[in-house]
Amino acid sequence: MPKKSKKKQRSFSLLEGDVLEKLRDLPDDHYDLILTSPPYNIGKVYERSTKRDLAGFVEWLDTTIELLVRKLKKTGSICWQVGNYVQDGEVFPLDIFFYNSFKSRGLQLRNRVVWQFNFGLHSTKRLSGRYETLLWFTKSDSYKFNLDPIRVPQLYPGKRHSKKRGVGAGKLSGNPIGKSPSDYWEFSAEEHFRQQGVWKIPNVKSNHPEKTIHPCQFPIELAERCVLAFTNPNDLVLDPFVGAGTTVLAALKQGRRCTGIDKDPLFLTLARKRIKLLKQGRGQLF
Repeated sequence: MPKKSKKKQRSFSLLEGDVLEKLRDLPDDHYDLILTSPPYNIGKVYERSTKRDLAGFVEWLDTTIELLVRKLKKTGSICWQVGNYVQDGEVFPLDIFFYNSFKSRGLQLRNRVVWQFNFGLHSTKRLSGRYETLLWFTKSDSYKFNLDPIRVPQLYPGKRHSKKRGVGAGKLSGNPIGKSPSDYWEFSAEEHFRQQGVWKIPNVKSNHPEKTIHPCQFPIELAERCVLAFTNPNDLVLDPFVGAGTTVLAALKQGRRCTGIDKDPLFLTLARKRIKLLKQGRGQLF
């Protein structure tokens, strides 16, 4: 009797609709990584129909976070990438507002990563903002962290311990395949993984090779670092505000599966186009 063939798992799915409604339909304790950059409530095209005051905005995303925590596996991680909300010239750092949303639900902050970039809007009444933050939370003490795929080169690769050291004398003082990166990230647009001690990722502006019509797009490199570090091959990734599909692209490139949610059909069409280009082996993903 012939063996039954196993049903092939889908590598990705894109869901169109309200984020709260779609999240309620997804299974609990299911995803290995939730990676997203939620809207900042600063009047972008996809926010204009639902612009809220700061308190209402925080409350709405707090409800979203409640659902996201339920969808996350016990061994899972959440990467929450945010910037600042500015009102009447006053800056409100969004990571501060959302820290308690995660902490009150039992999640633990492992790193607050600073993503620095060199381009953005210039300010005339305050210093120009040139960084955003990524909060890495885990649901428990049993979480995945793969250091080797994201190591950066040692500053002095051949450096050895002094002969006076005793135990370990003359041995390499650092890991030969590289050191753990810091929580300050700079990335290079020209090189995918630049060989230096800090990571440089410019934000995706008009001349960036990944630029699409989406007004607030983060680069694939940033998403890939999180995917590599916090998941294993074939793991499930979720982006509840998927936009132009960057998280899905990063997951697929690294052999993971991904679900994305967005209310805008135009952005989902764009995401599907970029995924198709990736599967065709095309370099430009716009």
